[in-house]
Amino acid sequence: MELTRNPYPSPVASVKMHEVIYWSDGLRVKGLLAEPAEEGTYDAFLYLRGGIKGVGMVRPSRIAQFAQQGFVVFAPYYRGNRGGEGNEDFAGEDRNDVFSAAAYLRDHPNVNGSLHIFGFSRGGVMALQAAVELENITSMVTWGGVSDMELTYRERKDMRRMMKRVIGGSPKTQPESYKWRTPLYDAEHIHCPVLIIHGVLDTNVTFEHAVRLENRLKELGKKCDTWYYEHFDHNFPPLENLSVVKKLTTWMKHQKGVKNHGDAS
Repeated sequence: MELTRNPYPSPVASVKMHEVIYWSDGLRVKGLLAEPAEEGTYDAFLYLRGGIKGVGMVRPSRIAQFAQQGFVVFAPYYRGNRGGEGNEDFAGEDRNDVFSAAAYLRDHPNVNGSLHIFGFSRGGVMALQAAVELENITSMVTWGGVSDMELTYRERKDMRRMMKRVIGGSPKTQPESYKWRTPLYDAEHIHCPVLIIHGVLDTNVTFEHAVRLENRLKELGKKCDTWYYEHFDHNFPPLENLSVVKKLTTWMKHQKGVKNHGDAS
C-alpha cells in the first residue's frame, strides 16, 4: 500500500518519476517509481537492485531505460535505505519488501495485469525468491545474478565480514540461513519463463551462478533461456548494455501467455 508519493527529477522527458514510501512488514520502505509520461496502460516491471546499502543503489537513469521501453517500473531500495525503516537483510527478511513491491505494482492504475521481475547482481537472488513465492508472474530475468548464497560467500572474500554480520555467521556455522537465502532449493515452485543473462568473465558474480541456475531449472523441466556473453564481465559496455535492455524487454513482452514446460497451471 502506498503511503506517500513525491515527484522525483527524471533524466528524460518521456518518463515521469516519483519516490514512493510503501508498507512492508509494518515498515515504511522507500522505492523509485518510473512510468511513461504518455497516458496509457503498461506491463509492470519490478526492478531489483544489486549491492547492499549505498553500494548498487537504484539509479534513476537505469530504471528510466526500462520505462522508455513501455513499462511501469518500480525499484524498491529495500528496508533501512534512504531513510526507510528497518535493517537490510541481504536476501533474508527483506525479500518481503520485494513481495510488497510486487503487490504495489499490481495495484497501480496504469498497469495492465502483466508483471515482470528483473534482478541484477544481488537482485538476481531476490528475483528468484519472488518467482518462487508469488503467483501469476509473467516472466523473470536475472542479469549477472546471484543464485547460490554459499557460493557468493566462498567466492567473495571481501564480502564475508558483511555476510557473517547480516546473516549471523558463515555457511559452516549457519547452513540453514544460507540455504533459506538460496532459491535453487525451491526452484520447483518457479512457474514463469526465466531468462538468464551473464557475462562469462564476471568476477563479482561468477558465471558458475548462471550455470547452476540453468542446470537446476532444466533438471526441473522449467522454461529457461540463456544469453551468455563471452567477452563481458559484470558491467557491460554502455552501447551493448542498452542493446541488451531493448532485447530483454522485447523477450519479456513475448512471454505473455507462455506456459512452463511441465506446468499444468
